[in-house]
Amino acid sequence: MLRNLIAVSVTAALLAITSSGCSVSPPSNPNNLCSIFQEKDSWYSAAHEVHDKYGVPIHVAMAIMYQESSFVEDAKPPMRWFLFIPYGRGSSAYGYAQAQDPVWEDYLDEAGSFFSDRDDFVDALDFIAWYMTKTKEANGIALSDAYNQYLNYHEGWNGFKNGTYRSKDWLLKAARSVQQRADSYKQQLLHCDLY
Repeated sequence: MLRNLIAVSVTAALLAITSSGCSVSPPSNPNNLCSIFQEKDSWYSAAHEVHDKYGVPIHVAMAIMYQESSFVEDAKPPMRWFLFIPYGRGSSAYGYAQAQDPVWEDYLDEAGSFFSDRDDFVDALDFIAWYMTKTKEANGIALSDAYNQYLNYHEGWNGFKNGTYRSKDWLLKAARSVQQRADSYKQQLLHCDLY
């Protein structure tokens, strides 16, 4: 509780100091990993750091991030409405990784830092890689298995164990899309002429 209060105070102070209104736009060609990294070279560096730290394939982590937020830094679930009255969002998911509050807190306690932020690309990618390694430990899913990594990412480790995804055709379709994007990103990354 105290950590959250301090974090809110620090964040408010930083926002007051840096209220220049700058925001990071999504990559102009999100379907091409080479193009993404050419446009956002700091993302390329961050992806390699995360790969070195966790051993996760860059193309899988980036495919999951795309599926979750389309690389929009402050992505949130849509607002729910009753007639014309908004009554909140479907979950606490936020940022590039669409991390929900409870699992983000677990990440902060275990691998993040006081300054980690869900709308920071580096932190969000680190979160995804951390989650993927936990998925491998919990459910034996290879880091290269984008399909089942995504099902775990969406349903949680217990949800995956219990097969909650089996009756969700839309989720199975999304997992196939993540696998296809990861495969495409992998091929692109093999032929990138970046540095």
